[in-house]
Amino acid sequence: MSDLRKIIIDEQEVEVEGAMTLIQACEEAGVEIPRFCYHERLSIAGNCRMCLVEVVGGPPKPAASCAMQVRDLRPGPEGQPPVVKTNSPMVKKAREGVMEFMLINHPLDCPICDQGGECDLQDQAMAYGISENRFKEGKRAVDDLDLGPLVATTMTRCISCTRCVRFTTEVAGITQMGQTGRGEDAEITSYLNQTLDSNLQGNIIDLCPVGALTSKPYSFTARPWELTKTETIDVMDALGASIRVDTKGREVMRILPRNHDGVNEEWISDKTRFVWDGLRRQRLDQPYVRVDGKLKPATWGEALTTAAEAMKGKKVAGLIGDLVPVEAAYALKQLVQGLDGNVECRTDNVRLPLDNRAAYVGTASIEDIDDAKFIMMLGSNPREEAPVLNARIRAAWSKGATVGLIGEAVDLTYDYVHVGTDRAALEGQLGKEHKDVIDQASIIIVGQGALREADGLSVLAHAQKLAEETKSKLLVLHTAASRVGAMDIGATTLGGMEAAIEGAEVIYNLGADEVEIDPGAFVIYQGSHGDRGAHRADVILPAAAYTEENGLFVNTEGRPQLAMRAGFAPGDAKENWAILRALSAELDATLGYDTLAQLRTVMIAEVPHLAKIDQVPVNEGETLEAGPLGKAAFKSVVSDFYLTNPIARASSLMAELSAAAKARSNAKIAAE
Repeated sequence: MSDLRKIIIDEQEVEVEGAMTLIQACEEAGVEIPRFCYHERLSIAGNCRMCLVEVVGGPPKPAASCAMQVRDLRPGPEGQPPVVKTNSPMVKKAREGVMEFMLINHPLDCPICDQGGECDLQDQAMAYGISENRFKEGKRAVDDLDLGPLVATTMTRCISCTRCVRFTTEVAGITQMGQTGRGEDAEITSYLNQTLDSNLQGNIIDLCPVGALTSKPYSFTARPWELTKTETIDVMDALGASIRVDTKGREVMRILPRNHDGVNEEWISDKTRFVWDGLRRQRLDQPYVRVDGKLKPATWGEALTTAAEAMKGKKVAGLIGDLVPVEAAYALKQLVQGLDGNVECRTDNVRLPLDNRAAYVGTASIEDIDDAKFIMMLGSNPREEAPVLNARIRAAWSKGATVGLIGEAVDLTYDYVHVGTDRAALEGQLGKEHKDVIDQASIIIVGQGALREADGLSVLAHAQKLAEETKSKLLVLHTAASRVGAMDIGATTLGGMEAAIEGAEVIYNLGADEVEIDPGAFVIYQGSHGDRGAHRADVILPAAAYTEENGLFVNTEGRPQLAMRAGFAPGDAKENWAILRALSAELDATLGYDTLAQLRTVMIAEVPHLAKIDQVPVNEGETLEAGPLGKAAFKSVVSDFYLTNPIARASSLMAELSAAAKARSNAKIAAE
């Protein structure tokens, strides 16, 4: 039931929900309220007092607008709507006083502070600061914390807004940060000087309103006004988080999150945020051809001619890697199938049905998790496979949702009912013991670990059947950013990868670096990094990475998204679709488009829903027939969160984080 209340803010009458805080009501009225501690996605702390407003007829002092609800306001003597003033002399004086307190101990670090140019304290000091400080005492200093290789700390700058403490506790689900002491002795610290153990910790850099928490890898490299900003999407997992890539010249300097309520809210994982140094290392910047057993540099003409001659009249198979845009996958499919070859995107042997979107994507959207009362996870560890999605599940759990898991018992940062580890739990216990807590506002999440074995389609069929019986929605949680888009365009072979490459004399490897290719076949590798695929190749065609070309990706819920070019590929590397178009001309099987726009037109004519950018289509398809299940236990497909793709494996920072995570997991506790 709505509880609408009328309220007058700066002589403007608005009607808002009674449960809204005054700061939210002011935003509805278009009035900006300064704040440091308040954040829309965190609990209310009410400790910075910068958001003070005057409530007419209330107490003779300003009120914190972040901590007072509209329903708490009293009407006027004759029933008039409550009046709130945000720019009265009382408010102005109060805010100036608060700002003066903020700056008592704040150091004059602005010229050397990485937050300079995008600092809330700077901006609000310009608006509410006074020309001189009445405090003549010496400033206090605080020891810096060691939070690990990602977050740099200068705690003397800290204004104790506690945003970092609330984020790590409420969203990331770790308990290593807190505040100790009172008054001048109050300081943010970490428990027993621990480093942060979370793959979402980089978000506290964005949350910090001053320069107390900054990015260690980005330190002292650029100022915000020097950077070119490109809005795009992330491909480190299949969530498709909205990001902004900041470049300086040809180099990517940093990656930041963008707000998208339907996908990532405003969080991104640490791999997404810090993988940019991998874009600079181990890059393929010129073609290579293997001569006498050794790879030697070649021109584009020589490489394409060698590749074309190898393919002519031979049995060709095409493999599509995890970071490939839909356009390149479509071009490879047309090229290889035009040569009577097979193409396959399920390079990890996961069992996903063809032409059945309701089965290989599901029927749920990511936003459905927010209101779910029961969430059942099957063969998935979302903390490693999609950390931002895991934070969303945690938020639903904190609102009262029951979470169940069939699979490995792991730390997901929230409590869950561990139903079992194998197929027997899916067939038996779940239906009987937990049906009473499943209702219509429920969701079943099927991980790729549930679909890896030979009975993968039967597992998926059982999950669909369970969803039907309990009136739940189904979400297939993918780990590869390219997978859903490649499935949409039909880049699959009946029988999977083994059937696709069986008897193939030439294998065209489009960025599939997690695949072992047996000796014998001639391998053409097209990709951005010198990873496993390039080591096995006979011809290497250097391609652009995801920040270096425009491309379409479809995320795990089936939402088409556009990745935009933020910079140019190094050396002679070219866009993925353009390489395939050039090779088709060498093969005398020219593809029917010369531009990316023409390619998209042809592709969308065949798969119309790909034109619905940032929309989640209604997925259609029949329920699969449930066959017999095996006896294997469910296992997560991600063994090392930080090293899942060639860009991450080229990053020295990801290698450091991976080593630290392994050391933490192997560390013995005192009793041992």
